[in-house]
Amino acid sequence: MTQPTPLMPHATASWLVDTTALSFEQIAEFCGLHILEVQAMADDLASSKYTGRDPVRSGELTMSEIEKGQADAGYSLVMQKAPVNVNRTKGPRYTPVSKRQDKPDGIAWILRSHPEISDAQIGKLIGTTRNTISAIRDRSHWNISNIQPKDPVTLGLCSQRELDAIVAKAAKKAGLIDQAGDDARLGDDRAMLIEELRAERDASTKAAGAVAQEAEAAAWLEAKRAAEAAGETE
Repeated sequence: MTQPTPLMPHATASWLVDTTALSFEQIAEFCGLHILEVQAMADDLASSKYTGRDPVRSGELTMSEIEKGQADAGYSLVMQKAPVNVNRTKGPRYTPVSKRQDKPDGIAWILRSHPEISDAQIGKLIGTTRNTISAIRDRSHWNISNIQPKDPVTLGLCSQRELDAIVAKAAKKAGLIDQAGDDARLGDDRAMLIEELRAERDASTKAAGAVAQEAEAAAWLEAKRAAEAAGETE
């Protein structure tokens, strides 16, 4: 049965390369890496990218096991304690790092367009805290001067279905929708909302395309002028 690899295989391999006399084959086998990756670490081609992780301290290896491997190049290191799988616990919605800077814009859009949505619902939808929402609402946020309300769906912070569901739920709770259920009116409102959001997205896409075309035209003109200037000087 194949044994599990260390929790951080590259960092562990980097530590073993720098700290022990184990062979590249032994390190590669234990860490589940290709021998060429270990070779690159030994040649200082890749080790600078990783901070070494001590497998002895984490309990994945023992010094006696390392000594066995150093004494016999054909010995296969045996993991002493398999790493514990880390499972994501319940908490705020996860947002990729590249999109986190867009959260305030999405929050501002919801506060402006759907004030009936509660802070708890916004926090769950966008993956933010009530303090941040309150700061944007009362304009005490540290970056309030740069926050521009933008559709969170367009920003990629949530899906259209998720937003529609929360809007409908909040509207019903606030009494904006007949408790008996006016399905036809709700459907019309939803269709109008979707159409409005699509129009906003189309406008944003067209604007971005126009900017790109202008930049391309400017670059072409600049290149042409440079070529003409070079021809005149020859």
